[in-house]
Amino acid sequence: MNEKPADVGESAARAARELRTLLTRLRRALKEADDTTGLTPSQTSVLSRLVADGPASAAALAAAERVRPQSMAATLAVLVERGYVQRRPDPEDGRRLLVGLTGAARAMIADSRQAREEWLARALQDGYTEAERATVLEALALLDRLTVR
Repeated sequence: MNEKPADVGESAARAARELRTLLTRLRRALKEADDTTGLTPSQTSVLSRLVADGPASAAALAAAERVRPQSMAATLAVLVERGYVQRRPDPEDGRRLLVGLTGAARAMIADSRQAREEWLARALQDGYTEAERATVLEALALLDRLTVR
């Protein structure tokens, strides 16, 4: 299963494998650095989508998350129960409800992000020299080009 596509060079294929593996491990470590929310990946994904896109209908969230409306209803029920989202009438169509973040959700998200960022900053401070951190910053600038299309 370590085959590479014929049109991809060996160094590119190796870099892709190692980057994917590293990102998976880093994501896991960041999650462990602040795993106090007890949210499922689906619940976290919905909150992230609401942060990025703003309020949305349950149907729009289900479509965006590629889940059945019943699954989204269950996810939203937990988030409502925990006080992280609220439903309110759509100002453009009073028959429809929009789901939006509460102040409690915004505070929890900010605290979680800060905890993960502090963990990462401490790990970089304790585990790398100034020159190595400069190299990391250079590598990040190169990797950022992956996202520009």
